Amino acid sequence: MTAKATTSATFEQDVLNAEGPVLVDFWAEWCGPCRMVSPVLDEIAAENPDKLTVLKLNVDENPDLAMKYQITSIPAMKVFEKGEVKTSIIGAKPKFALEQDLATYLK
Repeated sequence: MTAKATTSATFEQDVLNAEGPVLVDFWAEWCGPCRMVSPVLDEIAAENPDKLTVLKLNVDENPDLAMKYQITSIPAMKVFEKGEVKTSIIGAKPKFALEQDLATYLK
């Protein structure tokens, strides 16, 4: 199961108005670490479908949102709940480290 994409056009509906926590992976095609973390996020999403929604946002295609959420380095992951950023994770990490960062949502 791969993470679904969100865009400037769908972000409000997909993320800000979502039921439950949503992790948004801010990434770009040219970013090596982004490609490393992507399958890990897909695994976490597949293992926790009822606890956490995982979406991807291409920062090159949606620069307005990258600017709004002050994305200065990627990969950057932000967990939104009720329209607000609750957790920010910067950089590629192994699965166990990401699961620790996301433990609040994966219980």
